[in-house]
Amino acid sequence: MIIYNVTIKVSWAIHDAWVEWMIKTHMPDVMATGCFTKNQLVKVLELDEEEGPTYAAQYYANEFSDYERYINQHSQTLRDDGYNKWGNNFIAFRSVMEIVN
Repeated sequence: MIIYNVTIKVSWAIHDAWVEWMIKTHMPDVMATGCFTKNQLVKVLELDEEEGPTYAAQYYANEFSDYERYINQHSQTLRDDGYNKWGNNFIAFRSVMEIVN
C-alpha cells in the first residue's frame, strides 16, 4: 500500500476556513478521482505555530500505479484549485511512502 502525504503549513488568517474546505471540498475531490481507497487529515504536533499550524493530508492507494494515475491525470487541477483559493497563505510539500509492515 502507498501513502501519498501532503504536509501543509497554513496561515492563521485562513486556518478555520481552510480546514473546513479541506474536509468538505478538497479531500472529497481527491477521493472522487478513484485513485485512493481512504484518507485522513492529521495535525502535526510539537511544531512552532507562530505563523500557523501544520497539517498532513494522507491518501492511501493500493498500488503505486494508482498514485501515478492521480499525479498524471488529476493532481495539477486540484493543486491549482488550492492556490487559486488560498494564494500564498499556505506552503505544502509532498512525499510518497510505502507501508512496509
